[in-house]
Amino acid sequence: MANLDWIVLSFTLLFIVIYGAVKTKGSANVKDYILGNNETPWFTVGISVMATQASAITFLSTPGQAYHDGMGFVQFYFGLPLAMVVIAYTFIPIYHKLKVYTAYEYLEQRFDVKTRTLAAILFLIQRGLGTGITIYAPAIILSALLGWNLFMLNIIIGILVIVYTVTGGTKAVNVTQKQQMFVIFSGMVITFIIILNQLPEQLDFGNVLKIAGANGKMDILDFSYNPETRYTFWSGITGGFFLMLSYFGTDQSQVGRYLSGKSIKESQMGLIMNGILKVPMQFFILLTGVLVFVFYQFNSAPLHFNPTNVTNIENSKYKSDYNKLEEKLTVINEEKNVINHIYIEQLNYEYDNNALKKKMQTLTVQEKELREEAKALIAKSDSKAETNDKDYVFLYFILHHLPKGILGLLLAVIFSAAMSSSASGLNSLAATSTIDIYKRNKEGKSDKHYVYATQYFTLFWGLVAIGFACISSLFENLIQLVNIIGSIFYGTVLGIFLVGFYIHYVKGKAIFIAASISQLTIFYIFYIDVVSFLWLNFIGAMLTILLSLSIQSFLNSKDKKAMA
Repeated sequence: MANLDWIVLSFTLLFIVIYGAVKTKGSANVKDYILGNNETPWFTVGISVMATQASAITFLSTPGQAYHDGMGFVQFYFGLPLAMVVIAYTFIPIYHKLKVYTAYEYLEQRFDVKTRTLAAILFLIQRGLGTGITIYAPAIILSALLGWNLFMLNIIIGILVIVYTVTGGTKAVNVTQKQQMFVIFSGMVITFIIILNQLPEQLDFGNVLKIAGANGKMDILDFSYNPETRYTFWSGITGGFFLMLSYFGTDQSQVGRYLSGKSIKESQMGLIMNGILKVPMQFFILLTGVLVFVFYQFNSAPLHFNPTNVTNIENSKYKSDYNKLEEKLTVINEEKNVINHIYIEQLNYEYDNNALKKKMQTLTVQEKELREEAKALIAKSDSKAETNDKDYVFLYFILHHLPKGILGLLLAVIFSAAMSSSASGLNSLAATSTIDIYKRNKEGKSDKHYVYATQYFTLFWGLVAIGFACISSLFENLIQLVNIIGSIFYGTVLGIFLVGFYIHYVKGKAIFIAASISQLTIFYIFYIDVVSFLWLNFIGAMLTILLSLSIQSFLNSKDKKAMA
């Protein structure tokens, strides 16, 4: 990194942390600390909701996902706009009417204490893990690519977040997320423009998409019904809908964002804003990954993007085998470059040469096979190595092909995204711990006492998240890991809330038993791995609803017999 990059990165991060801490210091009461005194305008609500979901994982993993698999991942978000409408006009009025601090307070009023506690504990488990991953994700990739100490990176990111989140609570989270989203959007747009400018001059944007399409990267919609296919239109519109409904409607990290709104209308407008902008934003990030793929059709790409794995195999007995694969890839890269230039010239004369397209596709398949052989060698040299390198693609590109200063900005984007989602996570974990667990068992204390308690819980969960980040290991793909963890828990929690909102027939005992059985069943289904993780949201919610109806009917009939 050049000095300019260090200056841009350091200034951006310090400004966000100091601004957030100073601007929001000194909450007088719990309402101010947890709900921001209900003073948040709709635009800030919308930005905060988007920033909470847009973690560093989004900007690290999503372009790599598109580079390898194309635009199909955008289907994952197809259920989001509909979920926003349902939450805006069903969940938000109920929450505001009851004047709750957390989503789980509602469950005690509707059902009983044990149901509220169960939902709160399920949230604390999955959000505690998820917050650790949002810290760990950028840390491990920056560590691998820049040689920075992983342990120290986890601690630095965690401490930066803890400082202003402990100090200012929800206000600090909301205020800093506006700056963070500005940095994020600016960085991504600038990167997009730079990639376009680094492509061959005779290649216009329409032809860029044709090259990507010829290689299968623009296959956006998949209408197949195979439940094992991870991303399809149907899994997005159903499983994705239930995941988004649960995440935005029952996860305190999101509920806390719009509960701080000035009014029901302001909160609703913020959520609808997210529903309108989120899918285009994800499309744009995926398209950036596709541009990186097109860039490497004209420039040499590495055989493997994770430099740690490359270094390890270079020092192993498989070095010569790996080098032979690199030589084969060099030949393929040179041939791709020639063929793509010919294809561009013909496209400029409005001739779409199918023979050349087939040759491009053949070379892409051959390249993919070489990469799989490389992964196999890496696994042989180190059985514990994570061979999937999707998360390293985008950062490898910006490290090697972006001008000075822009690298610092992109690293600031990654840190800002990590901080924004982590701050929301810590704030929500602290609020739930204080309101749903601590305050219910320690009633009668002063407002200031509960503010201090929330601050201590913020610090506690921050340390837990840092600790989990320090012992984590990479999964297949970080953005998938976050969504998998959510999908394991969200369905059951959503089922509880849906029964509470819409099925007044079911009482506390029935829903508690149903939710407990449903959660154990989801654990088992995930363990045997028979369906894509997105379906776990739908299955968990439906199972909780159906079981609660059956159990309530059984309890009612049992009571009638006892009375007879």
